[in-house]
Amino acid sequence: MDFRTDFKPLTVQPEAIEQTSFSIIDQEIGDHSFTKEQYAVVQRVIHASADFELGKSLLFHPQAIQAGIRAIREGKKIVADVQMVQVGINKTRIEKFGGEVKVYISDPDVIEEAKRLNTTRAIISMRKAVKEAEGGIFAIGNAPTALLELIRLIKEGEAKPGLVIGLPVGFVSAAESKEELAKLDVPFITNVGRKGGSTVTVAALNAISILADQV
Repeated sequence: MDFRTDFKPLTVQPEAIEQTSFSIIDQEIGDHSFTKEQYAVVQRVIHASADFELGKSLLFHPQAIQAGIRAIREGKKIVADVQMVQVGINKTRIEKFGGEVKVYISDPDVIEEAKRLNTTRAIISMRKAVKEAEGGIFAIGNAPTALLELIRLIKEGEAKPGLVIGLPVGFVSAAESKEELAKLDVPFITNVGRKGGSTVTVAALNAISILADQV
């Protein structure tokens, strides 16, 4: 069987591939009302997903970008809901300012408490995280239950995040959890609908860390 192809890539240079991708996004996105800094996040979300509908559905609290930059520059913790988000985050830029990326969902005490209460580890992980990451960035891309629990804790005054990136994907409670987040008067980045996921959550966080790293 012949697996050869006549197709030749435009380039095999990593930086050139990224720059070409961003140029294509700029050409194809069409009209939008995002600010320059918001668009930096939108652009990377589209780059990570090849989904213009998802990118254009992003919602930003007016202070979201500056709150995220401030949290990173102050060395606040980044809390991921799952390991997939944690792995994708550029830790070099976070650690440059003294921060770290934490995920609690697989901690033994979280697992045990979730079993005892017959609830999800995602919920219990948020209860633990808010005690250790005041003023930090919560990056939730997988578990709507984690986002809903974080929202509850914020409403009850038990959580004071610097920024919530809430972009969980799914058919059960994902869209609804994001609707609830968008009602809060805390800095947030979210989107409308079922789409989202770990990859785009990472893209949004990395976009903000790039902005934070710019002098």
